[in-house]
Amino acid sequence: MFAFSSQYSAVDTNPLSVYVMQPIWNKIIKIVPLWIAPNLLTFSGFVMILFNYFLISFYDWDYTASGTSPGLVPTWVWLFSAFTTFCAYALDSIDGKHARRTQSSTPLGELFDHGLDSWATSIFVLSFFSVCSRDNGKNGVSVYTMYIYLSIVLFNFMCSHWEKYNTGVLFLPWGYDISQVLIAAYLLTGTVGVEVWQKPLLFGYYITDVLVILLIGECPDLSHLKKTLKNDSLYEGLLPLVSPLLLFVLLTVWVVLSPSNILAKQPRLFLWMVGVAFSNVICKVIICQMSSTQPELFHWFLFPLALVVYAAISGLLGCTEEAVLGVFTALVTAAHVHYGVCVVSKHAWKQFLVGALSRSLNVYV
Repeated sequence: MFAFSSQYSAVDTNPLSVYVMQPIWNKIIKIVPLWIAPNLLTFSGFVMILFNYFLISFYDWDYTASGTSPGLVPTWVWLFSAFTTFCAYALDSIDGKHARRTQSSTPLGELFDHGLDSWATSIFVLSFFSVCSRDNGKNGVSVYTMYIYLSIVLFNFMCSHWEKYNTGVLFLPWGYDISQVLIAAYLLTGTVGVEVWQKPLLFGYYITDVLVILLIGECPDLSHLKKTLKNDSLYEGLLPLVSPLLLFVLLTVWVVLSPSNILAKQPRLFLWMVGVAFSNVICKVIICQMSSTQPELFHWFLFPLALVVYAAISGLLGCTEEAVLGVFTALVTAAHVHYGVCVVSKHAWKQFLVGALSRSLNVYV
């Protein structure tokens, strides 16, 4: 059992956040009843993201609805996506404020918040891919480009928490607030139609090209490491990066060398698996950072993944590669949910016992 640190430090220097979004969140927090638990706000935002993802998946499983047959996704779905995205960002931004407001801030709340963020990050991106549509030879984004985009976003998230592991301070990347452009994108799609994404914006470039620039531009500034580095050992400082990088290598090998072109056949299933696997790996880093413990060199998930990748690229799976991907994705998702429930319930129970003991001692005294 590891003990969590009760200190939390974060720095956000984005002008959009400081001068625009924070004033909005400060007004919204005033209407939240004091009896609502902060973790309920966090979980509600995640559920809204998840529900929106499954709703879009129902109308556009293979990311072709917006490109081949515009109108297959109803207008109300895009407008609902804008609404849920805004609410999710709002709830994620005010849960900490509400915890401090009600004097109920706990390390468990921080873990719950960042743990769900690590999963929500990929879900946001996977939902938005339905707006861009899959490449049909004329326009759209190829599934390989989707994989690269998702990898960039996850890499940025990983770097932020790796930096916090080494410095003790979470320097929020500017892309966190810039990515709220998704709300405007959903509104634009709902009011104008998906055709707006299929026409060149300027000099032959599409709106999706602009989004790529935003993705690249949201890379975190790692200059803080030199100023506030906690770990003197280079090995210990780089240790949290080993498993995420190996995860990316294994997944990329599967994408590139798959005999059945698995990413093209099942893009939504494969990309969902990528997001879940990443979330589980980064959650271990977050826990180690909060508990001041050293992360394991190789995450357990790398071993079954390596076996599946080897079986796939060597041809052993044959025509069953898609079925194996489905089973593997289901198992990984179930394992991640089980892990999250166990960690939260274990430390919630510990927190309850500590509180009960403290109250008993006060009564005795």
